[in-house]
Amino acid sequence: MSVDVWGAGPFELVEATIADMHETLVASLLPAAGAQWLDVGCGTGAVAERAARVGATVTGRDLSPALVATAKRRAAEHGLAIDYAVGDAQQLEFDDASFDVVSSSVGAIFAPNHLATARELARVTRPGGRLGLTAWRPDGRVGTFFKALAPFQPPPPEGAGSSLDWGDEGHVRDLLGEAFDLEVSTEVSQLTFESAEENWQLFSTAFGPIVTLLAAQPDRAEEIKEAFMANLEADRDGDGYRQERTYLLIRGTRN
Repeated sequence: MSVDVWGAGPFELVEATIADMHETLVASLLPAAGAQWLDVGCGTGAVAERAARVGATVTGRDLSPALVATAKRRAAEHGLAIDYAVGDAQQLEFDDASFDVVSSSVGAIFAPNHLATARELARVTRPGGRLGLTAWRPDGRVGTFFKALAPFQPPPPEGAGSSLDWGDEGHVRDLLGEAFDLEVSTEVSQLTFESAEENWQLFSTAFGPIVTLLAAQPDRAEEIKEAFMANLEADRDGDGYRQERTYLLIRGTRN
C-alpha cells in the first residue's frame, strides 16, 4: 500500500476499536519510567501514549505522514513528550541497540519485506531488551475480513509478504527466533456494535484502505459494501453483534 492509504481517513477512530489489544501489549512489556521505548508503525499514537504515561521515553515511527501528524497533535493535547516522525520499519534510522523496549501493535506487520523488518526490530533492541508485537491471526475474524476484500485489491508488488503471515507462529519464529527468546500466545480483542450498518459507516469513512478502495472503484462500491456486510454475519449476537478477533501476542527478550 502507498504511504497515503492509511491516512485516507481518521484512523484514530478505528484504532480505538482495538484499545484492549493496546492495553494487553503495553502491560506485557512491563512499562517502566525511564525506559527507552520505540513504537514501530505507531499509527495515531495509542501504544506510544500508554508507554509515555508511565514515564517511558518514547519514540514513534510510522510510514504515513497523516497518521504521524495526528499522533503529534494528540501528544500535544495530552501534554506528552513523544518523538514522532515518519519512518520505515524496514530501514530504521537508529543506532544498534538503541532501545530497551520495541513495540508494534499490528503496524510493522504491514511492511512488505518481512525479513528486513525483523532484522531492524532485532538490530535496534539492546541485549536483554524486550520486543512486543501483535499480529492478526489469518484464521480469525480480521483474517476473513482482509480475505473478503482481497478481490477488490490490486495485486501486491512482487515479493511482498502478506501481513497475515505474521499471525502464524512458525513464520514469526523463523523471522525472530535467532535474535529473541520468544513467547507467543493467542489473544482475543472484542468489539461489539449494534448493527452491521454502524460498523460499515465506521470502516468506510475512517479505515484508510477501505476509503481508498471506494474512491478508486466507485462503480464497485456496492459490491465492496456487500462483501463487507456478508463478512459480519458470523458476528451476530442476539440483537447486536460481537466480534472476537484473534491475534498473536509476540513477546521476546533480545539475546
